[in-house]
Amino acid sequence: MKMDKVACSGNDEFYTPDYAITPLVKYLPAPPEVTIWCPFDTCESLFVKRFKRLGYNVIATHISNGEDFFEIDVPKCDYIISNPPYSLKGEVLQRLFEIGKPFAMLVGVVGIFESQKRFDMFKHNDFEIMYMNRRIAYFKDYSEQKPSLNPPFSSVYICKDILPKTIVFEEIKKT
Repeated sequence: MKMDKVACSGNDEFYTPDYAITPLVKYLPAPPEVTIWCPFDTCESLFVKRFKRLGYNVIATHISNGEDFFEIDVPKCDYIISNPPYSLKGEVLQRLFEIGKPFAMLVGVVGIFESQKRFDMFKHNDFEIMYMNRRIAYFKDYSEQKPSLNPPFSSVYICKDILPKTIVFEEIKKT
């Protein structure tokens, strides 16, 4: 999820708890013939671990390994799923629409449609949204997984060619 190319501050490095991945899994086809690219993730990522545990082929790339989402070639994959850096969510979504593969990105909903550039991007691309009944409490350390950020905003999955309807509502259970 890191790629804070703009500020290089590391402020965008927050990790997704497992309970926030659960509602998305039921919309994915059964493994093992499916490859998921997690472009903002290391092998420690719970996206990577969960998808591998379920039997999916997973490709994890991360800027800390020199794999910049905006510069690397798109690996051979069926889906692109991750939690992108908050400060670059608009740019990430734009590139994903250009790539054209099915994707799901967990993003903060605040400001997602609040620029003319993003408005136009969404207006000209088909997409789906998954709303969840609770806010996601992200964390900063895989060894503790103690929520270090319980944002004052909701997170949603912005998807393309994954959900059965334009808007889907899912309940999550924090554990």
